[in-house]
Amino acid sequence: MSRSLALFRCNVLALILLCGGGALLAGCSDNEPDPTSEIGPNPKLPEQAQYLIPSMHIASVIGWKEGETPKVADGLQIKALATGLKHPRSVYVLPNGDVLAVESIAPPAASIKRPKDLIMGWIESMATSGGGSSTEGSNRITLLRDADGDGVTEVKETFLDHLNSPFGVALVGNELYVADTDAIRRYPYQEGETKITEPATVLTELPGGPIDHHWTKSLVASEDGNKLYAGVGSNSNITENGIEAEKNRAAILEVDRQTGSFRIFADGLRNPNGLSWEPQTHALWTVVNERDELGPNLVPDYMTSVKDGGFYGWPYSYFGQNVDPRVMPQRPDLVAKAIVPDYSLSSHVAPLGMAFYTADNLPAQYKGGAFVGEHGSWNRHEFNGYKVVFVPFQNGKPSGKPQDIVTGFLQGDDQTHGRPVGLAVDKAGGLLIADDVGNTVWRVTAAK
Repeated sequence: MSRSLALFRCNVLALILLCGGGALLAGCSDNEPDPTSEIGPNPKLPEQAQYLIPSMHIASVIGWKEGETPKVADGLQIKALATGLKHPRSVYVLPNGDVLAVESIAPPAASIKRPKDLIMGWIESMATSGGGSSTEGSNRITLLRDADGDGVTEVKETFLDHLNSPFGVALVGNELYVADTDAIRRYPYQEGETKITEPATVLTELPGGPIDHHWTKSLVASEDGNKLYAGVGSNSNITENGIEAEKNRAAILEVDRQTGSFRIFADGLRNPNGLSWEPQTHALWTVVNERDELGPNLVPDYMTSVKDGGFYGWPYSYFGQNVDPRVMPQRPDLVAKAIVPDYSLSSHVAPLGMAFYTADNLPAQYKGGAFVGEHGSWNRHEFNGYKVVFVPFQNGKPSGKPQDIVTGFLQGDDQTHGRPVGLAVDKAGGLLIADDVGNTVWRVTAAK
């Protein structure tokens, strides 16, 4: 999609809204401020600029031709572990080295209440699906097996099918848990099998519904295997669908693996994903997609450790005590206790995956740090994200600027080959990347 076409769409949407009494869109300009000052533990945040609808600027998907790959940092190489998938959103590595590629699309909206919901739903579906690419055969999990260790899949089998917008996976013993958009489901698993045929049992229901604003449900098991932690995003941008639609949402739920009972472990997290255990402190970390419609450089997405009982601001404030005046009624009591996130990743990069690196395949400088999959912006005129970055850690905390590790998804003329989402580290120490609109799982290893 050319820049002129993007601006045309932006102006047309603005005209539609103006005719209906709405406000102008944000960011229909070539002069957006540089967002790099927002990166790190103490970001410099700009002034708010309120708009009814943010700028719409979505890179059209052209896919990957044979032989094309993303670019990687010095000392690394990349190749496709598997191609021809249907929107792989996350990856999970089983103990025997098999890789589960979770292929999923957003649940269909059964009803749209307001014109704004219709517009926002269309924008977000374009950003997720790549503007109408085929979704037939998705909502499944495909097993990938590299039997000879050459970094290319020899076995590619449908492992589970007919799922409901799956995303998170966790294996505890011989029980496999899948976080669909509406429930955590449990399946019996035997090592080495390439297909599960036995029916699931529902461990616990998750907030979902006909309009599920944030439908990806991240999942991780506690280190002792007794609990599961599920990330549940908000059902709106800033509660415009009513506070009742946000029950048990914008939160990380702690689920008892035996009974299915759950409690809110932490909340005020607009859309938490990539749940991971930091290897030194063993603290739970997450990446979070923050709110829209305050301008192209607000609000920064972030990564943070998560405290039991912690509140992280949404919807009343962001990055600590920065009040969002659009939310009514105000809650100064909650704003006062909002925890400042550990590390800003910059605005609208849309982080959806995170993996700490403790293996030995990649160069030594990556050990102990975190890789983050930035799906990329759809609501800034100048693109942000569309890459995998590495954040170094020291003593359990980020200790430097993000480093670009996998780039080259974006191409000129407002086009993209793909968009990175979930990450995992395979049994041999390679970094796996789910590329949902490039329909590929990439594998990054040390250069030979």
